[in-house]
Amino acid sequence: MTDLFTHPLCNAEDLGKAIPDHELGVSVCLPLWKHVIGYEEGDQEIVSKFKSGYPRFCCPPAITRLFAAAEKEFAASGERCLVFPRVVHAERCIKFIGTGRAVEWTAHQLGVAIFPADSYVQARKFWRFCGECVSSRQACDALGEHKSTATAEEGKAANRTIRERIAKLAGQQPEDVFLFPSGMAANYAVHRMLTHCFPNRKTVQLDFPYVDVLKLQQFFGSGAHFLPLVKDSEYDDLRTLLQNEPIAGIFCEAPSNPLLRCVDFERLLAIRAAAQPGVPIIVDDTISTVAHANAHRVADVVTTSLTKSFSGVGDVLAGSVVLNRNSPHHDAFSAFLTAHADHELWRGDAVALELNSRDFTDRAAKMSHNAQALADHLRAHPKVDAVWHASREGGQGYEFIRREQGGYGCLFSFTLKNPEQTSAPFYDALRVCKGPSLGTNFTLVCPYTLLAHYEELDWAASCGVSRWLIRVSAGLENTQDLIARFDAALALV
Repeated sequence: MTDLFTHPLCNAEDLGKAIPDHELGVSVCLPLWKHVIGYEEGDQEIVSKFKSGYPRFCCPPAITRLFAAAEKEFAASGERCLVFPRVVHAERCIKFIGTGRAVEWTAHQLGVAIFPADSYVQARKFWRFCGECVSSRQACDALGEHKSTATAEEGKAANRTIRERIAKLAGQQPEDVFLFPSGMAANYAVHRMLTHCFPNRKTVQLDFPYVDVLKLQQFFGSGAHFLPLVKDSEYDDLRTLLQNEPIAGIFCEAPSNPLLRCVDFERLLAIRAAAQPGVPIIVDDTISTVAHANAHRVADVVTTSLTKSFSGVGDVLAGSVVLNRNSPHHDAFSAFLTAHADHELWRGDAVALELNSRDFTDRAAKMSHNAQALADHLRAHPKVDAVWHASREGGQGYEFIRREQGGYGCLFSFTLKNPEQTSAPFYDALRVCKGPSLGTNFTLVCPYTLLAHYEELDWAASCGVSRWLIRVSAGLENTQDLIARFDAALALV
């Protein structure tokens, strides 16, 4: 396997390679700006070279082969299949698309959703937005291609250790930690929980979030109110909304992706106390991580994509929900998740994640250091127009939850001056890994807005997110070497 610290996947010939470059890699190399656009426009000359992809968006080869095997066994003429970790996930998919049937693939203890072929696009929306994905590792095992050496007992022990590790860092109890096959699956479980506990109520999304978290709220349940917090007056709008309408929950990120802003949490708590004290607050701490921020100081529920910094390797998908024992909703939320949500990762994924996360806090500190050093350096560079990093954009909201000696996470974003002329040449020349995802041990860069909002660029711009925005997830490389790589690419524009 390539050493991605010294030999990043960043050249034209690396297009479509998995990052890291084996079949379990959860990202895919998009080394040139035109490759990103080609991918978004479905250019087969680009897409046909993909050897992997972020699993919720682009099924990796092993999962594609598993789908084909399921169709061969279960599908009639004119039908398609998706395979899920459990049959309950397949049942939820069928309910979402409104047609088809779910069966248990007993031989592999998997769930299979079987539906008319013309419902495939809708089924894949469920796969993407709800994140209840079978993993490449599990697919390989089911296909008999690379059988996992992890036993069921080892899987249970690894799940238990992961829950204990997260609980200790969060200051909560292991029984309040619930594990899911992806970060989006964790968000979906929370949304189902809120819909169950507070039926017929909308949710509220504060600040510009990761794209699918907002879409999940808009497509499921009773819908969502979106307050991008572009203007300070939107806090007054929130107060008015809470005074006049019962709300199921308030979602926010700490900090947000990709603008690294943070809700003014003290202000939010005061508004909630005055207007609707019972509404729960849900905070996603994927960017800051539990190592740097105590989101439970504010949140009734904290969600995290463990795929990112907690794992770091980039070879396993997972997510978590951690309940706040001091929340008035704790018992109701715990009862729902105990009865209706996942509790364990598949054994092979659990063993891999437990191993990957043993040095999580040390890695999180180095990633945060590198991100801040790079952000500070670029902010002073004459060719850089703007930089977004939680040390500034997070404001007093982030400081309210930042731990003593805590940092700001691995992520920052920036734009260049004259971006129409400079963004593509800079990106093409940059010698770090290039593709979606974040939190990897190696630095990973992408033109985020193009990847996440290609069909709604004007709308993103209206929320303050430039189409030319470049997002950087800082890794564990030598700090000065990393700065030198960015300087070298900037020198060419």
